[in-house]
Formats: sequence, structure tokens, C-alpha cells
Amino acid sequence: MSVTDTLARLVAYDTQNPGPGEGECAPWIAGRLAALGAEVTIDGFAPGRPNVIGRIANGPGPVFAFNTHMDVVPAGEGWSGDAFTLRERDGHLVGRGACDAKGSLAAMLHAMEALAADRATWSGTLLGVFVADEEVSSRGAKHLASTRPGIDFVVVGEPSGNAPIIAHKGSLRPRVVVRGRTAHSGTPDLGLNAIYQAGLLLPRIAALHARLRDIVHPLVGSPSLTVTRAEAGIADNIVPDRCALLLDRRLVPGETEGDAVAVIEAMLAEAAADGITAAIEALVPTTGGPAETKPDHPIVAAALVAAARHGVADPTPAGFQGACDFVHFRNIGAEGVVLGPGDLAVAHKPDEFVPRAALEAAVGIYADIARAMLAR
Repeated sequence: MSVTDTLARLVAYDTQNPGPGEGECAPWIAGRLAALGAEVTIDGFAPGRPNVIGRIANGPGPVFAFNTHMDVVPAGEGWSGDAFTLRERDGHLVGRGACDAKGSLAAMLHAMEALAADRATWSGTLLGVFVADEEVSSRGAKHLASTRPGIDFVVVGEPSGNAPIIAHKGSLRPRVVVRGRTAHSGTPDLGLNAIYQAGLLLPRIAALHARLRDIVHPLVGSPSLTVTRAEAGIADNIVPDRCALLLDRRLVPGETEGDAVAVIEAMLAEAAADGITAAIEALVPTTGGPAETKPDHPIVAAALVAAARHGVADPTPAGFQGACDFVHFRNIGAEGVVLGPGDLAVAHKPDEFVPRAALEAAVGIYADIARAMLAR
């Protein structure tokens, strides 16, 4: 089976998130891993949400993992054909998840196939760690990390043009509730409109965002703070006593969630002194915090050499504006890179695609990185 055929099979599984889940896709991946001689575990950590782990032990040495996710974002409208039938157009393989990140998954399976057939060239333990729920809140990777597996090195598959990404932002989403006092809408002066109070808070949030722009990470830029949702009101004729604002705080490597929360709470305390009553009600689950690997780490060098060998022009370590599962592997001590075929600019869009040439090159890049880190 070619890597394109493997991708076609993966795209055909409807793993939209929110949606059906990965329950049908996971057994097929498990079967592919078992055919390589891997010891396979399907870890169903939630209904319809399994992780698949394949382990190939090949003598003494470190533990190297390939990781990516099985779920995809909802297909939505605007496709030129069936979103779950892979088709080729001008050298591009089109289908939901072809870029993010079933292209990476297909290439990783074929890299593991090559390594399993050529065990004389490497020594150690090779893992395929394919997780669920990355697109919503990374429950699969978080669950895996909670088991504290011993992993020394990891390559996380996300669209990067096959060049290594060594740093990414993290996300934090506090839900801030602004309080008021109810009244009949015919006599609004008898109440305190929580929407108006929230309006008074908004310039303070914008000012905090502006101050965050003074922080600059060399690869991912500045942190940010914005409002992405606002909810208020229980009836058309009642002055609302509650307005909930969902804040989106992007963190850069070196920042912690605790520090970011403390700064927001300090801003709310200053607002309280001016009569605006607001507090963080909850932290909405996200993919996770920021992460990075030092640019002089051997796995970065291995990724650069492999990328150049397989046709990536002048690869350099880069940063990633979004969040991904890499942070959860860093949290358990693994060093690694984020790397995969495709362009993030076309992910999550109708007619998402991965170039066929990039998909095929990714197989060799992945295998070469593994061999470098598991060298005898």
C-alpha cells in the first residue's frame, strides 16, 4: 500500500471533532502497527476517544516516539467534492485531514514500516503514539502524559512544510463573569446592567493586551489577550445581572499559566476599585501551554539534515503561532520537534490538501530523524 493509499483510508474515516470520535479509525491503525510486529495498545480513555500506541523494541537505547492526532475539525461547507474521499488535483491530495494531520499520520506509519523492516540500522525503542481529541482540548495527549511514559525524543506531526518547528504558543481561556443587578427593562435605572459594566472592562482588557506586546519571543512573537465570546441576559425584558466574557490568552515559551492568571486577576482587582465587579469563574480547557526545544539540541540538527536531504529548501528552525500536543511531551521530559507535510494556511479550510510530493518526502524525513536519534 502506498502512502497515498494509506492517507485515502485515513481520510475516509469520519473523525470530526466534535463528532463521531476516533473509535472506528483507531482499530485500523492498530492493525497496521500490529502487522509491523509492534506491541499494540488501544487505550480508550473516554467513550469513543481511544489513543493507539504501537511499540517496537529493538535492543538497548533511547525511546523515540512519532506522535500525531487522529481527529479532524468539522468538514463544514464549501467543498468541491466529498470531504472524506481523497482526490488528487494538480499534485495536491484533497480531503478533510489531509493536511492536519492525517498526512503526518500516514507518513509516520510508513516510516515505522521502513524502520521495522531495517532493524539493523538502529537500536532502542520506537513508538507510534496516535492520540484522540487534539482539535478540542488535547484529552488524548494529556491522558497519555498522565501515565508518565518514558519517552526521550518525539516528532509531533503537524503541517510545517516538512521543516522543523521548535517552539509554539500556548493557550489559556479564562471565563470572566461581570456582575450587575437585575431590574425590569422598563425601569433600567433601578438595576445595574452587567453588559454596560462589561463594556467598561473591555478597554482594560485591550490595555493589558497592548502591554503584552512588549514581550517578544524570537520564534513565536508576542503573547496576546482578546475576547472571543460574550454571553448575557435571561429575558428580553430584564436588565442582566451577569455578563460572561471568554478571554483568549496566548502564551509564549517562558510564560506560565499561573503567572498569566495572576496578571488578569490583578487587572480585575484594579477594575473593582472603580466599581466594576468581575472575577474569573473558570478556566475553559484548551490544548495546553507553550513549549520549545533549544535550537542546538541534536534532534533539531537531525531534523534539519533530514529535511534538506529530502528536498526542503534551506530549512531553518521555526515557531508556530498555534498550540499543539508537543507541550505534553515536553512536560514529561521528551525533547523534540514539530514537523509534517502540508501548510498550516490551508488547514481547517474547505478543500484542505497536502502536496503529494511533500507527503512522500515526509516518510523519508521521519525515518531519517528516528535513525539519527536511535543510532547504534
